[in-house]
Amino acid sequence: MGRILAIDYGTKRTGLAVTDPLKIIATALDTVRSHDLMDYLKSYAQREAVEAFVVGLPKQLDNSPSAITPQVEAFVKHLRKNFPDTPIHRVDERFTSVMAQQVMIDSGMKKKDRREKGNVDKISAVIILQSFMAGPAFTR
Repeated sequence: MGRILAIDYGTKRTGLAVTDPLKIIATALDTVRSHDLMDYLKSYAQREAVEAFVVGLPKQLDNSPSAITPQVEAFVKHLRKNFPDTPIHRVDERFTSVMAQQVMIDSGMKKKDRREKGNVDKISAVIILQSFMAGPAFTR
């Protein structure tokens, strides 16, 4: 059984989250510099079976593409080229950063730790993955 790996792609940093092998729980995995991301994913996929990728798709409030959407689409093409047999799902990622900030506050995370942008990226990836797991495309 493979894991599902979620990607909150950014131009500088990318947050990653992953399911357990039974695909019950979404957990923060890591924050990686975006230019190191493909090497990280290849290495991870050698250690763990990855059944699918879920990539956050940035959109504006009116559902139009955001400024970073072209970079995300270019990354998805690169991902598809490197993992041709692994399905790639896209999930609307609007408000995930705001939700991640609130999760950190609600969990009692110290202000210093909340300022660490890598933490927001990882938690955003978890929210993206949870959103996918709650949707109709998800099957165990």
